[in-house]
Order: sequence, then structure tokens, then C-alpha cells
Amino acid sequence: MRSAVLTIALLAAALAACPSGVGAASAPDDSGARVITVSARGSGPAHEHLTLALDKAAIVQLDADARDVLVSNPSVVDAVVRTSRRVYLLGMKTGQTNAFFFDAAGHQILSLDIQVERDVAGLVAMMHSNFPGSDIKVTALNDNVVLTGTVDSAEQATRAQDLAARFATDPGKPPDPTKVVNMLKVKGREQVLIKVRVSEIQRNIAKQLGINLSSVWTSAGVPIAAATSNPFGLGQVLSAASGFQVGNVYGANGQLGGGPNNVQGVLNALDQVGLDHTLAEPNLTAVSGETAKFLAGGEFPVPVSRDLYGNVTVEFKQYGVALAFTPVVLSENRISVQVSTEVSELTNEGAFVQSATETVNPVTGQAASVASLTIPALEVRRAETTVELPSGGSFAIAGLLQHTTKEDIDAFPGLKDMPVLGALFRSRDFQNNETELVIVASAYLVDPTNESKLSLPTDGFISATDLQQDVLGKINAIYSNDPHGLKSAADGTAGFIVE
Repeated sequence: MRSAVLTIALLAAALAACPSGVGAASAPDDSGARVITVSARGSGPAHEHLTLALDKAAIVQLDADARDVLVSNPSVVDAVVRTSRRVYLLGMKTGQTNAFFFDAAGHQILSLDIQVERDVAGLVAMMHSNFPGSDIKVTALNDNVVLTGTVDSAEQATRAQDLAARFATDPGKPPDPTKVVNMLKVKGREQVLIKVRVSEIQRNIAKQLGINLSSVWTSAGVPIAAATSNPFGLGQVLSAASGFQVGNVYGANGQLGGGPNNVQGVLNALDQVGLDHTLAEPNLTAVSGETAKFLAGGEFPVPVSRDLYGNVTVEFKQYGVALAFTPVVLSENRISVQVSTEVSELTNEGAFVQSATETVNPVTGQAASVASLTIPALEVRRAETTVELPSGGSFAIAGLLQHTTKEDIDAFPGLKDMPVLGALFRSRDFQNNETELVIVASAYLVDPTNESKLSLPTDGFISATDLQQDVLGKINAIYSNDPHGLKSAADGTAGFIVE
């Protein structure tokens, strides 16, 4: 085999003047082009591998005369023969090809395997200048760019990928992130713990006052009856058992107006005050860029279809206290957190109610009854935001106030305006609803810990003995509280201990 060595020469002119060079060298000539010198003297053809930058040229300098040059894929590399010993190779587009050199007798003197790639030298310099504290390595792979090494944060990794995408995309086209293989690793911690406290207070006040009168009498032997029934416009009576009655329209033996006491009145009066308190403290941990979810509540069935035989298909809808968050670690002490939280509960207000109906089975033609159906509605309070904060920092979503006041008066026209007695012909319905929701969230960069440092609410729990249950009325043995154990918001000193 003939030996061939690929080298860089200092000057092309010097190599041309010394065609019998014994080594291979590569260096730019006076025009800045890369010069390759190959020794082809020997018993067989030389074989070399060449990596050529896209849209750049290399000069192949031979120590033997070549007559013909064959390039297998001219669209990738174009060969221009200047002299019998100097050939220019131009990188036209990324890819692979090979070139063969033949002498005047048709004998092969050289074969070149050529790989055309993007020149990433400019991108490497840009990476070093923009991210001085990172160790980013850039490698060209055909028309793509491969990023390896380490960066200080996920934000730097994203910015480095954006730069590489713009570099790998042809001018005039939008950046193509698919041309970048991002294998960068982040030095800092990437796990984020978020502590969320959802606190809500609901206060409802309702007042109802109404008087219903009934009267019967006879005039010239003709019985006459009159009655007033004042409904409550905002809803049904809060309690059907409430009220006060005076008089009786029936006389002796149940005859209409048989006695002197032929007027009765019913007074409906009720005040109702309700208070709801919701507190949830979900804690979640997620890797940077991933989403963690939490739900404390349940699911209720919602019918979505019914077949010919009356079978009902249902879907389950979630309700309760829900939390979803996506953290992104921007730097060692800077976290971007996207938080979405929701508080929902079942309510009869706005519920779907379908009464029982009679229908005909389309298959058998027989009558069938469809039972009544009630689907509850959901009362939802939802908040979603994205913030940036340091590790250990907190933010609050507050001011979520809702105050609704409704008042309705139903009355008998004309009679309601009488002094004093006009109150007998009116009903008053008043509702006042107040809701306040506050959400406080804190984010922390965390590391894994040892299992021995964790505690559970059930640690140390001991069931009470028969004597303790029968004599002392205990359901569990009394045990000391671990000061390093889990704490509850309801009682910061007892933790999750039931006594």
C-alpha cells in the first residue's frame, strides 16, 4: 500500500514549489483558503478523510500529476482543477461525498472521503462571550448543531438553544429549533417545592318576613272568602315549619264561617346566618419544567347519554381544592412559577333538574317511565398566574372578594300602601352573600433527603387498650409530640395527633 498523510502547509506557494513533500499539512494560503497537501508517491492510491466547512473551500496540493478528478455528488462538493497538481474543493451543501484523482494513465492516485458541515467556529465564540461561566461545546452534525456541556441554569440552556437555532437556520427563514440537539446539563438544583395555602370564608345571611291572611263571611246568605298569599321572590320559604297562626276560618262542625272567629293569619318570619370556612395546604415538589397537580375533594357523576334500554352513561367531574403548578429554575436563586388553583363545591343553585316522564320503548313499543334526574352545579373560584421569585420567596393572590345583596318585596297592589295595615299585605325577602378567597404560595429549591429525616402523622400511634377505652374513654394511647414532626395549620403544637 502506498502511504498517504494529510497535513497543513504554511503557504500554498511553498508547497507548489516543493511537489515532492514527504508529509501532509493544512494551513490557509495568502487568500485565507485551507490548503491540503498529500503525498501520493508509493505503490498504491492514497486514501484520506476531509471535513469541509459549508460555503468554504479547500485546496488540495498533490506531489504527482493528476489528469482527471471525479466527485460522486457534485451538489455537495464542487471540484475545480487549476493545475495538474492543484485542485480546489468547494462545499456547496451539507452532506457526504467522495472524490477520486487519476493520473494520465488512468491509475487512481488519491481518494478523499469528504464530509461537509456547518462551520461552528463563530457560534462557539458567541457562546463563550455570552455565557462566560458555562462550559458549552458545539459540534456540527450535517445540517444540525449539537450542544453539550454544562450551564448554570435552565434559562441559559434555553438561550443557548435559541442562538444555535438561529445559527443553523438559513437566512431569511424563521429559527428552526429542530435543527438543534440540546444535550446541555444544568449545574444548579432543578427541584422546586411549592407550599400553597388556600383560605376562604363564606358568609350568608337571609331574612324572610311575610303575612298570609284568610277570611270568610256570609252576606245575604252568600258565602264569601278572601285570602292573601305573599310568596318570597328570591326563593322558597327557608323553613316550612316556621311561622305563627292566629284565628280559624272554620266554625263549629267544620262549617264555613260557622262561628264568630272567621279570620286567620299566618306570619312567616325567619333569619338565617351561614358561615363556611375552607383551608387547604397542599405541598408539591416538581422538576423544573414539569407540572405537578393536587386535588383534595372528589368526583361526582354527570349523565352524558342514555341508550334505547334506559342505561345511562356517566362521566365524573372533579371538585374540591385543586392545584397545578409548573416551576422553571431560571438561575440558582430565581424561579419562575406558573400556578393554577381552584376551589369548587357542589351546589343546588343552577342545578339541572329533569322531572319523571313517561315514554315508549322504541324496540318493544311498551310504555316505560323515566325517573327524575338532578345534576348538581359547581360553584367555582379559580385563579391562575405566573410570577418570578427567589427561593423561599412568597406571593399572595388576594382581593378575590365577592359581595352579592338581593332584596325583593312582593305585595298586594294598593293595599300595601296603607299605613300600619299595609304590612299585612307585603312579604320581604333579603339575601346577603359574602365570599373572600386568599391564596398564599411559597417556592423553595430543594434537594433529596434521607428517609430517616421524614416523619408521618401515624408515627408513634398506639391503639388504646380495652381498659383505656372502657374506663377512660380513649381511642388511642397518649404519646408525646415530636417537635420535628409534621405540623398542622389548625394546631401548630400538636401536629397530626389525635387525642
